[in-house]
Amino acid sequence: MPEDLRVMVVDDHPMWRDGVARDLTDAGFDVVATADSVEAAARRGGAVQPDVVLMDMHLPDGDGAEATVRILGVSPGSRVLVLSASDEREDVLEAVKAGASGYLVKSASKEELLAAVRATAAGQAVFTPGLAGLVLGEYRRIARDPDRPVDAPALTDRETEVLRYVAKGLSAKQIASKLSLSHRTVENHVQATLRKLQLGNRVELTRYAIEHGLDEEPGD
Repeated sequence: MPEDLRVMVVDDHPMWRDGVARDLTDAGFDVVATADSVEAAARRGGAVQPDVVLMDMHLPDGDGAEATVRILGVSPGSRVLVLSASDEREDVLEAVKAGASGYLVKSASKEELLAAVRATAAGQAVFTPGLAGLVLGEYRRIARDPDRPVDAPALTDRETEVLRYVAKGLSAKQIASKLSLSHRTVENHVQATLRKLQLGNRVELTRYAIEHGLDEEPGD
């Protein structure tokens, strides 16, 4: 039932954000938080653990892809549905690579949005017509590229750096000290990497890193 679904709305335009939150509340959803930036989204997402996050792609301190990774790092049970004015190919693909479950443009009707939130909560992939084909086409192109392994993950440089230290057996606290990061930031990177690689725990993550030579420094 919609009443059981906890939703967070992330958008830096107050009138739009409040309007979407009001529509969701009127439909029986529980809007547990709103945010207007990457930092606020990550902080509040970790605090409230929403079922679904409605995410804008363009935020004042970063983008929706970065916010998606950070939210899923602190709230791995959440699902992210992008709701953006942009239907640019790069935005769509970056959102999906970051872990978003779907992508709607803001021209979607209220009924389409409400249905998409329910579908996202149920584990379905929801896309504005035409965008799903774009995503599938990109992954088919990657699969046909002989120079890029199909299982190659899109890890950031920082995630790869953290993964190297995980493979060496360092704790999150030790990694944080070496990289001058907070313990929580390291944990966020670890959780994001687990999700991207579709692995269940640090043991599997360490095995993956060793199998891919990430327990050695480049050039060793």
